[in-house]
Amino acid sequence: MEKEKQEIHHEDLALKTAAQYFGEELMPLMGISGTIALIAPTESVKLEARQMYQDFNYVMADNGWVHLEFESDSITLEDLRRFREYEAATSRAHKVAVTTCVICSSRVERLKTELTEGINVYRVRAIRMQDQDADHVFSQLKEKQERGEKLQKADLVPLLLTPLMSGRLSVEDRIVKSLKILQKEESAVTELEMEKMQAVLYTFADKFLNARELERVKEMIAMTRLGKMLVEDGFKQGVEQGIGQGMERGIALTKRILRLSASGCAPEQIARDCGIGLKEVNHILKEDDEL
Repeated sequence: MEKEKQEIHHEDLALKTAAQYFGEELMPLMGISGTIALIAPTESVKLEARQMYQDFNYVMADNGWVHLEFESDSITLEDLRRFREYEAATSRAHKVAVTTCVICSSRVERLKTELTEGINVYRVRAIRMQDQDADHVFSQLKEKQERGEKLQKADLVPLLLTPLMSGRLSVEDRIVKSLKILQKEESAVTELEMEKMQAVLYTFADKFLNARELERVKEMIAMTRLGKMLVEDGFKQGVEQGIGQGMERGIALTKRILRLSASGCAPEQIARDCGIGLKEVNHILKEDDEL
């Protein structure tokens, strides 16, 4: 359980690092207009004390908020209800207008962006880049390298969006290939910039890949600057907080998962509410069934 809690903490750090880079570099490339002023909170607590974890929130220069969500599957009506709930809670708590943009992988075919219930119509904006070819991005970089040209930051940034594009390679292979290219071209950007780029790719892996595919990416990340940073931070957190405190948090999380399951919540919803992966939820529920 302590290991699982450390993994959750590491993923949280990677997501926070990626959030900053998304706002600074990638949102304009995805056609999301406006100037970001701040990164906004992503956790809302309702009256029944159910925590709602969103992916990325940004405070824009016009004081409105942009809320980003990631979907590897088709957008369902239940997804739209969930996004609407996020928006309503955030808007009421912070007294702001919120626009939700759903970032979809290229394999998503059916894009449902509108929910009509009663007299109300709720909409999200779907962001997909299937018209752009990941294979072309990789081939351009390869040609530059073969000509002996030194790659610049502008050459590397498009790599971060290849998981959203079309192409022959799977999303998993695109992420792994992009990580390898970044590792070879570390001198093209600063150390901090490299960590942010790696964090963005890790975020896509966490959102779009299954457990087996994600393990392969984690092995790659472990060898990068970001991976070393996460390991060092995890060790520091363990020393500062102590094993006992970690066990207490783990026990509390387990109790909460079992309580939500007993109330009829699906594992997917439990994972969202608790801010952990579906794999961890299923593991805990399975262990409880075997007792």
